[in-house]
Parts: sequence; structure tokens; C-alpha cells
Amino acid sequence: MNGPNLRKHQSFRSRFLRNERDLVVYLPPGYDQMYGRTFPVLYLHDGQNLFDGSTSYIPGQDWHVGQTADYCITAGTVEPLIIVGIYNTGKARIREYTPTRVPKLGGGRADSYARFLIEELKPFVEREYRIRNSFEDTGIGGSSLGGLVSLYLGLKLPDVFGKLAALSPSVWWNQQVMHRFAAAAQVHVRPRIWLDIGTREGPRIVQDVEQFRDVLLQKGWQLGKELHYERIEGAEHNEAAWARRVGPFLQFLYPVR
Repeated sequence: MNGPNLRKHQSFRSRFLRNERDLVVYLPPGYDQMYGRTFPVLYLHDGQNLFDGSTSYIPGQDWHVGQTADYCITAGTVEPLIIVGIYNTGKARIREYTPTRVPKLGGGRADSYARFLIEELKPFVEREYRIRNSFEDTGIGGSSLGGLVSLYLGLKLPDVFGKLAALSPSVWWNQQVMHRFAAAAQVHVRPRIWLDIGTREGPRIVQDVEQFRDVLLQKGWQLGKELHYERIEGAEHNEAAWARRVGPFLQFLYPVR
């Protein structure tokens, strides 16, 4: 069997962020033969860590998203979907993935990043590929700060992103600003959320994420329905740990209908 069907788009420019980044697009098995069929889509942050160990932040350690998606789709446990890996730009990553500015750490450009995603990236991807673009068919996800920005954008724009994958999200950011944001959010339609955390990611980190889960429960999300929460014993804060969660979160967010 050949490897995953990946397409690369280099130096995709954003006028909102005034920078450029690479994109890697995963296409499901048989995409090129399925003329006329359209697919749901998942946008994932930190694109260099998703498909290829040679581009990953820790060399050799990537999420194996392509192989895992191929396996799950072929096995009939995940609906065929398109996955867009959005590279981070290194030094701007903290700025772009955080909703508020913090002394010393900086940050606070998530709203500009959202404009890049919605007004520049999404239209490009929808022109180039056969995508179903309703909110029910559009997901966003990531880990760490990528998980934080996915939760922020999904709760702020639930009519755009109806599926959220938040792996080890940095909900500690700015004294748990995400907890307060979620509690105050006017969410008329609840996105489907995968939320998880490993027990060896640092002190208080499990507590922070479980408090965030409880905010969602108070807002009407139901465990086992539109919210999946998992605490993974012994899991650390790295690509190897997140790679093991790709199959499960794809099955939760994109089950075969």
C-alpha cells in the first residue's frame, strides 16, 4: 500500500498576519477516483508536526496523521475526510494561537489568525478541493496552544467550526481566560468537542483542563454526546503522546454515518 495522499502548498501568504506559511493537505484514499463526491474537512494547527517526522519540532516525532486517517477510513471507522495541516511560523506561534496578551509571554492575535483562516485559507482550500463547507462538516484542532486556539475559535465561531479537537489544550493561559470566555460565550449551537489531557504534562494541568470541562458541562454539553473528555494516565506533553490519540479523536468527530 502506498503512503498517504498528501499535497503541499508552499509559502501561502496572509495579508491579515503579514507572513506566509506552508500547508499540507491530506486527501482520503480514492479521492482522485471519486469524481463529484465532497468531503468534510479538518483544519489542524502546527502542520509541520502532523505528517512527517523530518519537518517535526522534535525530529522523527510526528502525529502520523496520514497513516492513521488512511487506516481508520479503510477500516470503516472514520468518514473519508480532508485534513489541512497549517504550519506555524515559529516565532509568531504564541501570538497567533492566543486570544489575549500576557506580560512577558506576549500573545493576543488569535482574532487575526481567525480572519486568516476564514477569509483567506478556507476559501482557498474550498476552491482547490471538493469540500463540504457547512459548520457540521468543518473541524479545527490542535494540541497545547493549538488546542487553546481551537477551543477559542470554536466557541467564538460555532457557525463556522462545528467540530473541535483540543489535545492537551493550554487552558491555563492568562489565568484561565478560556474558562471565563467559555462561561460567557453565547453558544446557540454546541460544537462537538474532543478534550483530553495526559497526567504527566505538569502540575495542575489536569485540574485546569477538568475545570474547563466542567464549564462546558455547565453550559449544556453532555459527556458521551457532543463532548468527549479523556484523562490519559502517564501521557506526556509531546507529539508521540498526541499521535496515539489521532485515531480516537477522528472516530469521535467524524464517525461513519
